Amino acid sequence: MLNFLPAALVGLIATLLMALNALFWVPILLLFALLKLLIPLKPMRLAVDPLLLRIAENWISGNSAWMALTQRVSWDVQGIDDLRQRSWYLVNCNHQSWVDILVLQHLFNRRIPLLKFFLKQQLIWVPVMGLAWWALEFPFMRRHSEEFLKKHPEMRGKDQETTRKACEKFALIPTSVMNFLEGTRFTPAKHQRQKSPYQHLLKPKAGGIALALNAMGDKFQAILDVTIVYPGGAPDFWQFLSGKLKRIIVRVRPLPVPQHLVQGDYAGDPAVREAYQKWVQQMWLDKDAQIEALIAGA
Repeated sequence: MLNFLPAALVGLIATLLMALNALFWVPILLLFALLKLLIPLKPMRLAVDPLLLRIAENWISGNSAWMALTQRVSWDVQGIDDLRQRSWYLVNCNHQSWVDILVLQHLFNRRIPLLKFFLKQQLIWVPVMGLAWWALEFPFMRRHSEEFLKKHPEMRGKDQETTRKACEKFALIPTSVMNFLEGTRFTPAKHQRQKSPYQHLLKPKAGGIALALNAMGDKFQAILDVTIVYPGGAPDFWQFLSGKLKRIIVRVRPLPVPQHLVQGDYAGDPAVREAYQKWVQQMWLDKDAQIEALIAGA
């Protein structure tokens, strides 16, 4: 435990260990990903994909190791004991910080299949990490404003097609599909700009979860509704690396897959779209109340 050192030094050590861990595992990851790319046959995919997942799990274990070495975090976690690694899950979570991703990976590693995130297209250019996300076939999404789509209607539906193709691949091997329903990290400014009806959350977007359920609803064992609370306030990444984050509360609630919505046409049927939105809004009302209770009891 190195948390007794000055915060700046802890942050530098954590950053170095995080970088070294990535630089060790990413080249190995890319080697097998290129092999799959050069021999694009289903038997090769079925042989290589489990190897890629094991490499990613070892990478995450390395991150957990340097976190344990440099951080002094009190973890208050409930709801992860009865999960299964050989199942398919759809995971949704509130989103406040880049730290959320490390929290989720740390808690779920080898408890459920590797989390697959839907990422903004620009993130493919992040040094080292962009290549790793590509190798693990994280879907990259081109998110366009409504104004852009009015000028370029041919681009409408491209993200839906990306989601559909990604889910077809995910269906071949146990996978956890990760969805931040808010679509972006929570900030007070965004909350005010949206006029969000929730005290601790931005408005949820039902489109992504609807596409995933439509493509893979028969595969998912459950929806894992994850709530993360930082009692001292959501940290930025440097605050976390520097050891300034003292407590994390996480609650995981398995929910049944809404079978009455799975085969519905979200894009083309207004009634289905309204039903999805009501379902998501109720989930968000419950989560908002849970966050308030967790903060009050912290």
